[in-house]
Amino acid sequence: MVQSSYDVKTIVLRKNINESEAMRIVEEKKTSPFKSLLSRPKKEDVHVHSLKLYYECILMVSGKYVADYFRKATHSISVDSNVSEVLLGDGLFPVRSKSSITKAFVGKRGKNKIDFKLDEHVFVEEEDELTFDHHGRDIKFPFKINSKTVENYPKQLLDKNESNVKKPEMTYDAAIDKLKTQLKKPMETDVKNLNEEFTLREISEIYIPIFEARLIGPKKKVGIIRIDSVRKKIL
Repeated sequence: MVQSSYDVKTIVLRKNINESEAMRIVEEKKTSPFKSLLSRPKKEDVHVHSLKLYYECILMVSGKYVADYFRKATHSISVDSNVSEVLLGDGLFPVRSKSSITKAFVGKRGKNKIDFKLDEHVFVEEEDELTFDHHGRDIKFPFKINSKTVENYPKQLLDKNESNVKKPEMTYDAAIDKLKTQLKKPMETDVKNLNEEFTLREISEIYIPIFEARLIGPKKKVGIIRIDSVRKKIL
């Protein structure tokens, strides 16, 4: 996977449980992957083959989209019932024809309407951020990022655990394209003189420490338990 060159911020969240605490959770829940509607194995029938700490990347991109363009529009004004047309600049605008139903409801004294076909100059400004798990699926970011929740030396920590780091499978370009699509709302069909600009604010790789236990159950079936060590939560 080839990534385009971007200035990427690297963040590693701190664990809130250690390996022994993770193992206690696994021992407590190790039969869960093997249970069925009618049965659940005994704890002694399930063996914890391994417990490893992985650092899984959540990719976050943020940016801003601005645009201006002209679009066709019709604006109407009301005039007195005895007005037949309006002179505006070099244009002469007649009143709108009334249907028989309208005449029946409002009578001869009802206000007349005049339609002006104009070009509107429209300005759009949108900002947002998107987050993706390491497989590239859209997710809502559930963590807090501040000085208390992040590691002080993230790159050194990831280098030290390089074999257990799960980098994003989605490219930066693909993530940015999704953000652009999110920010650029569908426009009217009759648009002209479009000027638009997308500004990338930030790309962040946020690594979540995940304990992953490999379990061997009855008939040598394999099960997995994954624990989010930041939120102390089984995934």
